[in-house]
Amino acid sequence: MTELPTTDRGAAPEALCIGETMVMLVPEAGELLAQAESVATHIGGAESNVASGLASLGIGAEWFSRLGADPLAARILGELQARGVDTRSVTTDPSRPTGLYLKDHGSGSSRVYYYRAGSAASALGPADLDALALERRRLVHVSGITAALSDSCDALLQRILVERAAAATAAVSFDVNYRPALWGVAEAAPRLLELARAADIVIVGRDEAETLWGTTDAASVRALIPDAAQLIVKDAEFGATQFDAHGASYVPALRVDVVEAVGAGDAFAAGYLAAWLSGTDTATALRLGHIMAGYTLGAVSDIVDLPSPELLFALAQTPDDEWQGLRLPAPSVVSHCSQPTT
Repeated sequence: MTELPTTDRGAAPEALCIGETMVMLVPEAGELLAQAESVATHIGGAESNVASGLASLGIGAEWFSRLGADPLAARILGELQARGVDTRSVTTDPSRPTGLYLKDHGSGSSRVYYYRAGSAASALGPADLDALALERRRLVHVSGITAALSDSCDALLQRILVERAAAATAAVSFDVNYRPALWGVAEAAPRLLELARAADIVIVGRDEAETLWGTTDAASVRALIPDAAQLIVKDAEFGATQFDAHGASYVPALRVDVVEAVGAGDAFAAGYLAAWLSGTDTATALRLGHIMAGYTLGAVSDIVDLPSPELLFALAQTPDDEWQGLRLPAPSVVSHCSQPTT
């Protein structure tokens, strides 16, 4: 079994995830928002989802962003801290609110409504990096969502990825995470490709790569991003392929009952990156990504309760001939994080 990493909590956590997190409201009974009498509160943000997943796997993970001086910020910080994520550097902005979004979870599909314009996180910029000790990290994780939030947010990614403010000591991982609600293909495609080509580890969905760049399969994505040390192309329920200097490795996805797909990509990223930080082989890293995604696919919330990290790493070492028959064991702890409001 892979030895789990140990973390010195007095030092800067080895993984730093940077990006906006918002409070999400979703009808408790799964009905449409227009019909809901009460909603549950959750938190959601691609980078904090990854940080939470890393922490659940025993990796020292810190999340950084800007939040408003409001109860939504307290909700976000409280849940992330309870899940073992370091939030020591988060900045409070007294003049801008914490972002909010609503999820219309009805009729078997979801639609999201964002209230994030002018949020505290949209004021993130390159100057925020000075206090984050990037040179002391092993991994800095960001996503393409941040580039769409504001000019200053885009400049932040420019410094991390293209100008390499993280220095030579930290690998930079970039999840493309294209969001059509934030910007159109004409604007997003060239910028996201530039950022992806500057990263050490790139994670992208086959479908979003096709939407952005017209690629048709995993190999054509690799041809477009040839220099990333690790390129992971996810293909929804089919599987994921990693490309590196040794060639391509493919691991099929698990068969799971899907409740909600949002957040599963972040969970996959957390599993893959945790395994990468732990020095596992490629197949184990891809399997751990699928396992983490599988648990998230079975819940409404982006962040879910999980079995122990020891069990998760053990499951990721399931032999190839048993892999697709694997059924994920239920978490041993029932979540108490959702809070009904009216």
